[in-house]
Amino acid sequence: MSLITLGISGELGHDPAAALFIDGEVVAAVEEERLVRRRHAKGMMPIESVRYCLRAGGLRPRQIEQVAISYAPISIFSPARWHYAKRLWYAPDRGVDALFNGNRRYRRWLKRVKQMLNELAIPVNKIKIHPVEHQMAHAASAYYFSGFKKKTALLSLDLRGEYATTLFAWGEEGRIHKIKELYEPDSLPGMYASLCDYLNYDMLDGEPRVMGVATHGDPDKYDLSFLSDCSGENFRVNTRMIRTVGVRRYKYRSVGHAFSQELVDELGPRRRNDIFKDPYVHYAAAMQQLYEKTVMQLATHYLSGIAKESGQLALAGTGAFNVKLNKKLLGLPWVRELSVQPIAGDAGAALGAAAYAVARQKKPVKPLNHNYLGPSYSSEHCIDACKEHRERPHFEVLDNAPDKAAELLAQGHLVGWFQGRAEFGPRALGNRSILGNPRVSESVGEINEKVKFREKWRAFSPSMLESVACEMFNLSHPADYMTIAFDVHQKWREKFPAVVYKDGTTRAHVVKEKTNPQFHALLQAMEERTGDGIVLNTSLNRPGEVLICTPEDALNMFHGSDLEYLIMENILVTKKSGDEIKGWD
Repeated sequence: MSLITLGISGELGHDPAAALFIDGEVVAAVEEERLVRRRHAKGMMPIESVRYCLRAGGLRPRQIEQVAISYAPISIFSPARWHYAKRLWYAPDRGVDALFNGNRRYRRWLKRVKQMLNELAIPVNKIKIHPVEHQMAHAASAYYFSGFKKKTALLSLDLRGEYATTLFAWGEEGRIHKIKELYEPDSLPGMYASLCDYLNYDMLDGEPRVMGVATHGDPDKYDLSFLSDCSGENFRVNTRMIRTVGVRRYKYRSVGHAFSQELVDELGPRRRNDIFKDPYVHYAAAMQQLYEKTVMQLATHYLSGIAKESGQLALAGTGAFNVKLNKKLLGLPWVRELSVQPIAGDAGAALGAAAYAVARQKKPVKPLNHNYLGPSYSSEHCIDACKEHRERPHFEVLDNAPDKAAELLAQGHLVGWFQGRAEFGPRALGNRSILGNPRVSESVGEINEKVKFREKWRAFSPSMLESVACEMFNLSHPADYMTIAFDVHQKWREKFPAVVYKDGTTRAHVVKEKTNPQFHALLQAMEERTGDGIVLNTSLNRPGEVLICTPEDALNMFHGSDLEYLIMENILVTKKSGDEIKGWD
C-alpha cells in the first residue's frame, strides 16, 4: 500500500506551497502565488496549492495519510531560544517572549494548518502531522533530492526559521545529522538582505538585483567587514547596524527597516536613485564579497572534513539562490560536486518537510530529476482561452512548435514559450519562458524595455544543449537548474553577448532530452538553423508579476507587453484580431 504524504510551507508569512509525495516520489508541487496571482502570497495558506496537488495525484482528501509542516516547536532547553534572548537584550519584550512563550508562532501555525485541512476535508483526526524544523526541512530538500549516495555535507543557508538561520549538517544512508546551527539574529542571508534594504531594494526580491549590480562595482573600494564578526567557527552580525528590531530600526515614513540610523551615519544616505553611482554600486560589490568569504570560511570549518572523501556538498535555503556564491563554493578544493536545490527558498521547504517525514519511516526518497511539477494545459484549453480573451488574438495550430519557435528566434524575434507542466520554483526552465536569440545583443534591451519594463542593465541567462556547454565552459559539472554561475570562454562571450554578465560569467541551464523533450527539440532546431543549440531564457512575466501559470495568465501578459509571438503548446498566438481569421466560428 502506498504512503501518501503532503508537505506544506508558508509558516513565515510568505511563499506558501504544497508538495505531494506518493511513497518516496514527489508527483506534484506548486507555490500558492502562482494560483492566486499574488506575489509571495503573503499571509496566505497554501489551500489552492493543496487542491492542485490532490487533483494532480488523482486523490481524494481522505487518502492523505500524513502531513509534514516545515516548522516545529523548539525546547526551552535548546540554546536557540537563549541565544535569541541574549542577543536581543535591547528589545526585552522579544527576549522574554522567546524564553516564556517561545513556541507561540508554532502553535498559531499548527492551528491554521488544521483549519485549512478541515476546510479541504482532509481528516485531521485520522492523519499524522509531522512538524519538521525549518532548517532541517531545507537541509532535507538538499540531501534527499541531490541523488548523492555517499556521505554528503549539507548546508541550509536561510534568512530565518523558528530561531535557527543556518544549519551545517551531514547526510548518510538516508539520515541527517546536525553539526552546528546559527541562531537569530545572526543570519548570513539576513546580513545580505539588510544591505539590500539599505540600497532600497525589497527583501525577498532585491537580493538577485544586488548580486547583479555587484558585478559592476569594485569590492575593495569600501570595507563592510564591520557589519559582522566571523572567527571561522562563529558568526555574529553587528546588531547596532543591521538585523535590527524595535527601537534600533531606521524608520522612514513610519516604516521600519532592517538597519539602523547608525548604518546610515556610517555609509551615507539610503539610495534614492541610480544604483550605479558611487558609493552604492561598490557597496553591492563589497557585500557580495563579504558574503562569499564568510560562507566559504564557515563551510570549510564545519564541512570540509565531512566531504573529504566524497567531495559532495548539497545546499538549500534562501541564501542558496546566490549563483555567484555557488560558483565560489564549487571552486573550493574539498568540493567536487555541488547540488543546489532549485526550489531553495521557503516554498521548497514543503518538499523537504515531506521528504524528511517519508525518510523517517524508512522509505527511500527518490532524487529530483526535474522540477516540472505544476499544472499543465492542453492545446484545446489554449485555443479556448484565445477565443474567450477580450483581445481576440490571432492563433493558428502548428505542425511543429519547436521548429517554428527556432525559425522566429533565428530571425531575431522574441518568443513567449508556454509548454507542459509549470516549473516549481522561481526559475523559468523552458516551460514558462520568454526566449531570445543570444547572438543578438539588442535582445537584452528589447526584453527589458518592451516586455519586462525594468532596468536596462538587467542580465539574462542561457539555456543550451550539453554540446554547447562543453565548449562554452569546458563544463563537466551538472547545470540543470540555473543555480550556479560559470566562467564563459572569451570566444563565447563575444559570440553570445546577450547572455554573459559583466564579469564574464553566466548562470547556465543545460537541457536534457529525457527531462524536457520539447525544449530540447527547440534547441536542436536552433542548432540546425544557427549552428548553436542555445537560447536566451527568462521568465514569462512582467515586473512585479508572478511567473505565468495558465494560458489565461499568458495571454494577459502577452497583451500587456510588446511581445510579438506566443507559442502555447502547439498554438502560435499573435496580436492580429481574431475577426480577420477564416474559420473563427
